[in-house]
Amino acid sequence: MTALEIVQQYYEAFNAKNWKGMLALLHPEVRHEANQGDVRIGLEKFTAFLQKMDEAYEETLTNMVFFSEPQNKRVAVEFIVNGIYKQAEEGLPEAHGQSYVLPAGAFLEVTDGKISRVTTYYNLPLWIELVSKP
Repeated sequence: MTALEIVQQYYEAFNAKNWKGMLALLHPEVRHEANQGDVRIGLEKFTAFLQKMDEAYEETLTNMVFFSEPQNKRVAVEFIVNGIYKQAEEGLPEAHGQSYVLPAGAFLEVTDGKISRVTTYYNLPLWIELVSKP
C-alpha cells in the first residue's frame, strides 16, 4: 500500500471505531504529537491515549481531504470533527454530552509500511467555546 492508502485506512478505522485496526497500522515506535501536551512515543502510550479519548469523546471525521507527496512518506489530511464530549478531562470544561463541530488537520509520516508519526492540530480555544455554550 502507498502512504496515502495506509493513512486513509487508518482514518476509516477511526470512523468505524476499530481501534485494533488503527493500532495495527502504527509503527511500534510511533511518535504522537497531539495538539496539546507531551509527545508520546510508542504503541503503548498511543494505546493509552486512544483509550482515554474513547472514554471522553465520541467523534466522527467528515469532509476529509488527503494530500500526499511524491516520496510516498508523508500525508496531510484536513477534516471536520463531529463530536460529543462525554467525560471531562483535567483542565477542560465540565462534560455533559455537549456536541461540537470543529475543523482540524493532521500530518502523518509512514516508515516501512507503518504510520510512524501522527501530528494533530485544531483550535483548542474554539473547542472550549463550543463545549462551554449552554
